[in-house]
Amino acid sequence: MSAVLQMEVLQSLPKAVEPAMKTSTLMIDSREVLLQGLTLLFDLDDHRYSQIAGAPFNASIGQHYRHVIEHFQSLTRGLQSGDINYDGRDRNVRLQSEVTYGSIATCDVLRVLKRYTDETLLRECTVINSVGYGSAGASTFQSNISRELAYCAGHAIHHYAIIRLLCHEIGVSVPAEFGFAPSTLKHMSSLAAV
Repeated sequence: MSAVLQMEVLQSLPKAVEPAMKTSTLMIDSREVLLQGLTLLFDLDDHRYSQIAGAPFNASIGQHYRHVIEHFQSLTRGLQSGDINYDGRDRNVRLQSEVTYGSIATCDVLRVLKRYTDETLLRECTVINSVGYGSAGASTFQSNISRELAYCAGHAIHHYAIIRLLCHEIGVSVPAEFGFAPSTLKHMSSLAAV
């Protein structure tokens, strides 16, 4: 991605903290998780983004990143109806093969999240998600938007850890903290301080 396009994308993103609007820590942290992924995309081209790493991975950075973004999209799409269907993801091939498309999809999610308020986070929702291999149908359960946003952020960090390994496999460098849970980074920092 060109430096000019990178600047345009970054300038179009919501700021981490909006002074006129109270923003929860969860909102700020979720945006930071998405921005971490977006920053990685700036260092990739379509070939590296969609390159399938060999065994045991047999997957690409783009496949994992698509999975992450489509979970956030499921959340943002479900806000209107109150039904968040993680099984109903698009599994969009462009999102996993075109780095610019992935960047735009990330920015779209960031723009939607910018409109979330503390009241939005408290809204109840119904979640549809297959969690068992032996079940014929998806599980349906009650939750709230805050809990589901935290799930999407944690889920993203988990996949970033896999993306980190894929990057290593194909020779792409990532920031030292990429793919580590915040609690792990704090723990590692406390061990280093001793």
